[in-house]
Amino acid sequence: MTHDHHGPELLPTPAQTAAALDPPAGRRGGDLVLETLSGLGATTVFGLPGQHALGLFDALRRSDLRYVGLRVENNAGFAADAYGRLTGEAAPLLLSTGPGALTSLAALQEAAAASAPVLAITSQVPAAGLGGGRHGYLHELPDQQASFRDVVKSVHLVRTQSQIPSAIAAAWESALTAPHGPVWVEIPQDVLLAPTLIPEVTGLDATPEEVYPRPELTAVAADLLSRAQRPAIIAGGGVIRSDASGKLKALAERLGAPVVTTYGGKGAFPWNHELSLQSWMEDQHVTEFLQDADVLLVVGSGLGELSSQYHTFRPRGRVIQIEADPGKLESNHPALGIHADARLALGALLETVRAHPAGSAPGRVREVLAAVRARLAKQELTLEQELLATIRAALPNAAPSFWDMTILGYWAWSAFDARRPNTMHSAQGAGGLGYAFPAALGAAVADPAHPVLAVSGDGGALYSIAELATARQYDLDVTWLIVDDGGYGILRTYLADTFGERAGEPSMDLPGPDFVALAESFGVPATRATPDTLGAALTESLARPGPSVVVLPVRLRMFAPTHG
Repeated sequence: MTHDHHGPELLPTPAQTAAALDPPAGRRGGDLVLETLSGLGATTVFGLPGQHALGLFDALRRSDLRYVGLRVENNAGFAADAYGRLTGEAAPLLLSTGPGALTSLAALQEAAAASAPVLAITSQVPAAGLGGGRHGYLHELPDQQASFRDVVKSVHLVRTQSQIPSAIAAAWESALTAPHGPVWVEIPQDVLLAPTLIPEVTGLDATPEEVYPRPELTAVAADLLSRAQRPAIIAGGGVIRSDASGKLKALAERLGAPVVTTYGGKGAFPWNHELSLQSWMEDQHVTEFLQDADVLLVVGSGLGELSSQYHTFRPRGRVIQIEADPGKLESNHPALGIHADARLALGALLETVRAHPAGSAPGRVREVLAAVRARLAKQELTLEQELLATIRAALPNAAPSFWDMTILGYWAWSAFDARRPNTMHSAQGAGGLGYAFPAALGAAVADPAHPVLAVSGDGGALYSIAELATARQYDLDVTWLIVDDGGYGILRTYLADTFGERAGEPSMDLPGPDFVALAESFGVPATRATPDTLGAALTESLARPGPSVVVLPVRLRMFAPTHG
């Protein structure tokens, strides 16, 4: 398949010529960075200043880009991650050298695991210290890129000012080519600081490449699905990233195929649809149902640990896997692997697959969900389910929510109705603590039309507590629910399950602050709730402009995934 590509006009207009011959005075290398970002369509940048990066932050004073500064580099990365997920744009993240850059690593790992487009631009020691024999610079990390190569999607090194526009444009294109992901641009301090006579940056071309499916593979897949007696679909985060939820629903209905969404694919399929198995990926009833499918279509998922019952999943029928990341194709299960963007591949299947009557599929789905509910009922987990229902009732349908690695977040992966695509997000990709609140701040920057909810445990909250200052500074409409159980609740559970329970766990118990008083010290309204008052507290906080905190002191239990 060939595709015409029309790049920018090679001949400058008279206005471009005049501007190029008379560039504004006082510009430096940092201005080239921000001019390139503006030319690519960026409107907002996140970050944290540092000594080597001052050339970037000086240039911000001459730029129209909006700057949102956070208090910790990792949190700035989480905010950029959420901004990229919600807007589908590459979110610029400005970082300094060495410690500042390294502090962002966990956030970039999450962005990579979740396919969030983040464009990290970091400073570096002066070029003389990069193989030139000069050493001893502050923050020195001569091979800084080596720390990031195994984390980000691509690395782009700049050593002269003339390389800046092309390097950033290439990084932008990489970040937004499926699968989306974080990219890394490194620029030495002296290159950022030096005056420049290079004209203002115009005429950029950074069109992401489309990842089309091979037609002979979609023909085979369509034939298998058309003849299937018990088709089923697993929909992952790739469906969300490629905006393919509508095509997924159309294909499932045409095939009469039940759909389960992975934790990264929350909202990709309507929760209460007659073919929806919801997100019970860790339930044995759902696992057995999927294993029994004669043709299993996996879209936008690598069937990793959390999507495969911790690698115990054993499908007995044919597997078709559509995945934009070639490294994930057939990495866990033999399949007809189709390397493609989910939206394009689903569109190709819709053109050729033969319609099935739904037949007994809706009834089989009802039976499985009834078995899930019966299993949970035997475990006496009413409190946890009621808390999720309370949160769902208080949260407007279009309002995004961000969940940390906490027991209530784990419950939400399986049991929370996201209601709309791209509205529920968590750190389940890489699994780092502290994601929810700074990510929610990035979402509020991306879409100020809706309130945002963040849910953390007390352990995760302490990772990002400094960002209460950011929330107040920018007056962002984020409600932060902190479930305070006095420790690392889920790790406490894992420790007890694996090694036995005992009174007092010094490694897991966390004597913490008074979160209400702490939030109020930042000028952020806060309230302490009970399970009975939580709904009213959340409703009031979500309706109030600006940031707010709701603290819920409670100990929760996790469900057991096997038959109960």
